[in-house]
Amino acid sequence: MGDLLDNIHHCMGAPRRSWKDQYSVILSGTMSEAEAYQGDQGIVPRQPSHAAADLLSTLKKALFIIGSTTIIFAALRNSLTYHLQHFWGASGNFWQHQWDKILRSFGDDSFVLLVYGTTIVSYIVYWTVGSIYTLVDLTNKPAFLKRYKIQPGTNEPIELKKLVKCIVWVNINQTIVSILFSMLCYYLMSLRGFDQSTQLPTFHWVLFELIVCILLEEIGFYYSHRLFHHRLLYKHFHKLHHEWQSPIAITAIYAHPLEHILSNMAPVFLGPLVMGSHVATIWLWVSLALLSTLNAHSGYHLPFFPSPEAHDFHHLKFNQCYGVLGVLDLLHGTDDKFRASKCFSRHLMMLSLVPPREAYPDDKPVGKVIKGKQC
Repeated sequence: MGDLLDNIHHCMGAPRRSWKDQYSVILSGTMSEAEAYQGDQGIVPRQPSHAAADLLSTLKKALFIIGSTTIIFAALRNSLTYHLQHFWGASGNFWQHQWDKILRSFGDDSFVLLVYGTTIVSYIVYWTVGSIYTLVDLTNKPAFLKRYKIQPGTNEPIELKKLVKCIVWVNINQTIVSILFSMLCYYLMSLRGFDQSTQLPTFHWVLFELIVCILLEEIGFYYSHRLFHHRLLYKHFHKLHHEWQSPIAITAIYAHPLEHILSNMAPVFLGPLVMGSHVATIWLWVSLALLSTLNAHSGYHLPFFPSPEAHDFHHLKFNQCYGVLGVLDLLHGTDDKFRASKCFSRHLMMLSLVPPREAYPDDKPVGKVIKGKQC
């Protein structure tokens, strides 16, 4: 098919086009990629000489995040297990003991655990953390947190009408949409086959599954997210999410139901489907994914938290930073403006209490000051 298209164009006197160009035309009709995708105008293709170095740097950051998270999680797991076992007097393996309690309370029906259990766990995690962030935004207290805002002065105060609309849509997505999608997930998992044992998987296997889940989510989210920026889809679906140019935490899943299914939940579900994960592993993975997106939309770059600068920049500029880890953004050149901005220098985990904007301040204009004006 590719040779046929190429020969036709050649015979008609048209210059030969690469497969990338042909795919771009097919994907966007007769329009260029910059015209077809919302806000993609002005993206400059990355030069090959710089791409290799930037890719290596991004991969190092991604591996550092995954590796450090794994080490911290392992250390906390061992320490937490030890102290909880002694505090509550639990015998044997603490986590298995807690899982047995869940099974005794709710039964070991895989459908109930996967569909309703996952919905309840995700709802509790989302609103426990989201409510704290929202309370800070509504009260602007404690005041010192203002120093950590990525876009200073925004959402002060939050528009109540927008907030109420957000809460309504999020609850629709978390209940009706999520339950229906979880039912579909259960039947797909049943066809694939998954771990329905009453015994929890080993700790090391869970870590391996989490790494696979992170990588598959990056692929699924980047391409589905960028697809919703296509001119034919953006105004009907994704524009709702971008009503918040300066996001707050609970806008993480403020989206059209179709987008919530295809771009929020489906990428998270890819890993468990491929791995045939245990329900407990799914609960853990969903919780971690929600904590990540809540942080990414929070509007605050807090110390010792993963940097939310990239996704905040996406809400600010629309056509940058579509992914989670940033690897695919680098490969596709959809992070050039971000890397050229001061925000990129702040895109790291702050290991001190110094706010990123103070550690890496915006460049001040150069010139003499005459009567209070910069020359």
